Amino acid sequence: MSAALIALATNMGAPLVRAALERRIGSANAGLVTDVLARIAGNAGTTPPELERVLHDNEPRVVDAIRETEAMMPELIALYAQGLEGQFAMLQAEQKGPWWGWAWRPFMMWLLAFLWLWNIVILHVANAYWRIALPPTDFTSLLSLTGIYMALYMGGHTLKDLARVARGGVQ
Repeated sequence: MSAALIALATNMGAPLVRAALERRIGSANAGLVTDVLARIAGNAGTTPPELERVLHDNEPRVVDAIRETEAMMPELIALYAQGLEGQFAMLQAEQKGPWWGWAWRPFMMWLLAFLWLWNIVILHVANAYWRIALPPTDFTSLLSLTGIYMALYMGGHTLKDLARVARGGVQ
């Protein structure tokens, strides 16, 4: 993040905002940093990419935005910690269940990695070595399978939200 924004938070006495922007709260708190930046930008009436420009053009507006964000920081940190605890509890619960309850995700990751490696590298080496013509998997099908897996495992809420919008906003 911009050293100017961190310096401003330090000079005006906003230790929680400064700590979050310097990534000193939490070990891997990219989500918290993104949320803090979005809050500062929102309070300043701009977007995170434009925040640095607004800082140079209208510093008092950004100072007020940092003050508002500093007041909300205990709540943001609590929500962030609560989310991490929920993720950890879910992982613990999955480990107590049957193996197939959690094994499908890493299995599918390895299967997709193998299919991509097979289609791009191994198949061509095998065809050249044995002088045969094994057909490759259609890249459209492979990309569709990968996309469906990523939508379900890595972005299920995004897929759910898209379905809600497609239904006209009805839950």
